[in-house]
Amino acid sequence: MAFFFEAACLLRSLISHHDFNYNTDGYEGEAAEDRKSQDGSETMPFIDESPTMSPHLCARGQDGEAVSPTPHEGLLSGGNMEKGLEMKKLVLSGFLASEEIYINQLEALLLPMKPLKATATTSKPVLTVEQIDTIFFMIQDIFEIHKEFYDAMSPKIQQWDEKVIVGHLFQKLASQLGVYKAFVDNYKLAVETVEKCSQANSQFQKISENLKVKGPKESKDCTTNNTMEALLYKPIDRVTRSTLVLHDLLKHTPKDHPDFPLLQDALRISQNFLSNINEEIDPRRTAVTTPKGEVRQLVKDGFLVEVSEGTRKLRHVFLFTDLLLCAKMKKTAVGKHQQYECKWYIPLADLSFQTLDDSDSIPHVQTLPEYEIEEMKIKISAIKSDIQKEKKSQKGQSRNVDRLRKKMNEQESYLLLHSPTIPFRIHNRHNKSFLFLLSSDYERSEWRESIQKLQKKDLQTCVLSSVELQVLTGSCFKLRTVHNIPVTSNKDDEESPGLNGFLHVIVHKATGLKESASLYCTLEVDSFGYFVSKAKTRVFRDTAEPQWNEEFEIELEGSQCLRILCYEKCYDKTKLNKDDNEIVDKIMGKGQVQLDPQTVQSKNWHMDVIEMNGIKVEFSMKFTSRDLSLKRTPSKKQSGVFGVKISVVTKRERSKVPYIVRQCIEEVEKRGIDEVGIYRISGVATDIQALKAAFDINTKDILMMLSDMDINAIAGTLKLYFRELPEPLLTDRLYPAFMEGIALSDPAAKENCMMHLLRSLPDPNLITFLTLLEHLKRVAEKEPVNKMSLHNLATVFGPTLLRPSESEINKAHITLASDIWSHDVMAQVQVLLYYLQHPPISFAELKKNTLYFSTDV
Repeated sequence: MAFFFEAACLLRSLISHHDFNYNTDGYEGEAAEDRKSQDGSETMPFIDESPTMSPHLCARGQDGEAVSPTPHEGLLSGGNMEKGLEMKKLVLSGFLASEEIYINQLEALLLPMKPLKATATTSKPVLTVEQIDTIFFMIQDIFEIHKEFYDAMSPKIQQWDEKVIVGHLFQKLASQLGVYKAFVDNYKLAVETVEKCSQANSQFQKISENLKVKGPKESKDCTTNNTMEALLYKPIDRVTRSTLVLHDLLKHTPKDHPDFPLLQDALRISQNFLSNINEEIDPRRTAVTTPKGEVRQLVKDGFLVEVSEGTRKLRHVFLFTDLLLCAKMKKTAVGKHQQYECKWYIPLADLSFQTLDDSDSIPHVQTLPEYEIEEMKIKISAIKSDIQKEKKSQKGQSRNVDRLRKKMNEQESYLLLHSPTIPFRIHNRHNKSFLFLLSSDYERSEWRESIQKLQKKDLQTCVLSSVELQVLTGSCFKLRTVHNIPVTSNKDDEESPGLNGFLHVIVHKATGLKESASLYCTLEVDSFGYFVSKAKTRVFRDTAEPQWNEEFEIELEGSQCLRILCYEKCYDKTKLNKDDNEIVDKIMGKGQVQLDPQTVQSKNWHMDVIEMNGIKVEFSMKFTSRDLSLKRTPSKKQSGVFGVKISVVTKRERSKVPYIVRQCIEEVEKRGIDEVGIYRISGVATDIQALKAAFDINTKDILMMLSDMDINAIAGTLKLYFRELPEPLLTDRLYPAFMEGIALSDPAAKENCMMHLLRSLPDPNLITFLTLLEHLKRVAEKEPVNKMSLHNLATVFGPTLLRPSESEINKAHITLASDIWSHDVMAQVQVLLYYLQHPPISFAELKKNTLYFSTDV
């Protein structure tokens, strides 16, 4: 009796801790928000066996299979062996930390099992014994396996040296995967039982929706709340993670180390297990049976922005084997499961991609100015920084973190809704069109190719009855593979935050082309949940073996993936896309690689190959963190111009404005002022470095070089000059005053302050600044052509002209340059924008009369 009473008390305590914190907001039109799923469940789980976390984030071979990374030759040879073993320890430490979290999750899942079993034999059972056995099937076994692994691994990490062997522990872990096979086979039934029992019993519903997971030992956060269905999915995810860590361990284990064959064997067992499981469960996972008994497979799904009645709305689009369905999340009552509502569907037999006739009008789509997009990114970065600080502070309250996360989710969702601009239009047989906007040509190509591949089959048109449509739409919630809109606030804390800084990429050459063509490549990286095109090589004309050997510097903002697209340039002006008024170049191939921090953050170049439709593109990359890239480092050679004080250069040249500034401005105004994205589009890094070297040695051929050089490289050289000044053009001394002045509310006070600050600049700095200011105004006058507004130019040049030098950052006791970046960039942009929007400022008048500027506004 005492045991039953104790069990009943535990059940009551589990129920009483439930705080009814339901999240019922769906995404609706402008809200653009698919809230994080309460359950995280699927009809059947899909276990990713690829070497990266997602099958979409790895290179593909010619047969379309994921290409597993292999340890690089020489990586662990000689002097690098010690470094490799240190990396191995880091990999193991990270995995052990995540293993602790996983064990805590399993423990939380098991917590209600005993009291539920105890009450099952009483007069008022919450669940039957059969239901309990179904829901908690194999969880205890999995928990014991991983607890044993953790307890055996932990002391080995603490007493680490090059002789430590851990391969046998992974081998044993892999040999027990049969337990996971049984769990996977039962998974669908377990989730369905939880759902049915929750609907039938309010006590169990309260328990299942608020299970408390302990935080890691070193964490200050005591517990987090999880649903039972979300925790039931954790074992599915864990198998993949165990396999991924084996790839990393092999990469950093010398081949002659005793661990190497053991880890290889563990990886072989794990991969075979995953392959067999996926072969069995993948068809069941994506299938839905229609009322007529037909089987319809889900091929692809994802979040797309639809333009409906001139307004952007976030939709979840599902591609089935015979139709395309566009849905939105319905708003549901408290405690009810989320559901989709079908907006429209098109049978694939009736779907076409033809462009509109000239007589058809393109709907006007409201777009956000680029500067607003940039400002939103800066705000999001600042909120991310605040969240990290809040977590580290001893006073950090989870309530504050939750508030900041909600604020960030709103900003990111709005950004995700308004950033895409690439049109993707489809038509039905009645020639009614539906328009989506995508952020990437890669994404558009993927959707088009998936649809066209299905259309090659003998498809029949279908008309769904209201019941059939209801059944199909109802199944989408279970079948979906993409659960949340891709924003940071929807990611687990343990997920990689991505890379922030600069990725240097050299695109070398392409091979495998069957005939000559005019070819170029574009580079894309993910940023704030969507992909952005960052660079483009020159067109290599009429060749089957293009050799670009062009280097680019790409800014990364939480990026995890690099995409490369290879295009054939089309010069036929009749092939015009009516949606975006651009000639459609043919995508010859596309591929992507995961930006693994351990690989790209080394000082050396990392060479890689992407295979795309039989074409191989060779490239190299290396990464520089923002903390390093933002440092202003004075040049050791005072004879040059880069990294040398502006007063030293002008005195040496006997000029008022440095020669490099005058020549770059002149060249841009001569032939670059009509160039779309001038100062925003990256120039080829090797060209910029060549110009930098030429200016530093003051070569006589500099004018010839400038006339022959790509205009984006010249624009990039000018930006680089200001970026590498040992102190900003507007000086370290005045930086705090500029930050205070731009924050003033009173227009008259702001005017006097901002003009006084200009007068306080040294003459070479002031004259150079005014020269650049007038140039940027002339560029902005051509905004209808070059798409560069004053706001855009302020965004590009503001941080370059104002960002403090490293010594000033240290004085401010800021540990990371990225903190300065995330918090002060917006103010830096606003300072430059203030002067760009101001009437012409004369150096002579400014210096002659300190009272020249009226205080009457």
